[in-house]
Amino acid sequence: DLHWINGHIPDGAHCFAMDVTVSESVMAVMGPEARDFLQPLIPQSLSNEDFPFGTVQEIEIGHGIARAHRVTYVGELGWELYVSTDMANHVFDTLMARAGDHPLRMCGLHALDSCRIEKAFRHFGHDITCEDHVLEAGLGFAVKTEKSDFIGRDAVLAKKEQGLNKRLLQFRLSDPEPLLYHNEPVLRDGQIVGYLSSGAYGHHLGGAIGLGYVPCAGESAAELLASSYEIDVAGSKVKAEASLKPMYDPKSERVKADG
Repeated sequence: DLHWINGHIPDGAHCFAMDVTVSESVMAVMGPEARDFLQPLIPQSLSNEDFPFGTVQEIEIGHGIARAHRVTYVGELGWELYVSTDMANHVFDTLMARAGDHPLRMCGLHALDSCRIEKAFRHFGHDITCEDHVLEAGLGFAVKTEKSDFIGRDAVLAKKEQGLNKRLLQFRLSDPEPLLYHNEPVLRDGQIVGYLSSGAYGHHLGGAIGLGYVPCAGESAAELLASSYEIDVAGSKVKAEASLKPMYDPKSERVKADG
């Protein structure tokens, strides 16, 4: 990221970029009760009206200051709290003290991965890379060609004109027992057409969930979804449901909840 930014600063611009990674720590407070958990700890209102989804505010928490981002990577209500490294222990202790009278569970990256795959959130490096097209990854909502000019705008418009060659689908195994990790072959109507870019067990959806690209040149979404899909799990073909929309909370009502 730093290399890309430095490479695109215009000559003569009064601008510079620097890596401040080691100066900050981040704590993710996410879940259906994230607002109820955090609100007593900070003076600012966390309501949708005062702190809408996708916005950032500076907040007080304990004796520290945090930059709070109203975002989530687990498909639930949540905030990311960015604090200076010298205050990280204090803010963490402040959060843990609140756990005494409100449920809180420490979660690792496997838990996060399970939740984000259920919500079909893409992971850069697995589901999306510099070699994938934003439209084929199902992220067209993030590139507004009519709003402004940007690097890659012509490529987006060209792909819209030419049509998509592949699309990223979400799969749920019909059998709740097998597990998915990534790289498992995807079969469409009995033929291998791709592989999973990521996979994990979906505890809410009740089965293993995977994401993977499927060729679709000249096809509509309805034609793509009308096929029969299977995932090859260690040599066994397991039937799978396919979807272009997130199987969990497709309208993001939980992410943007105000209750």
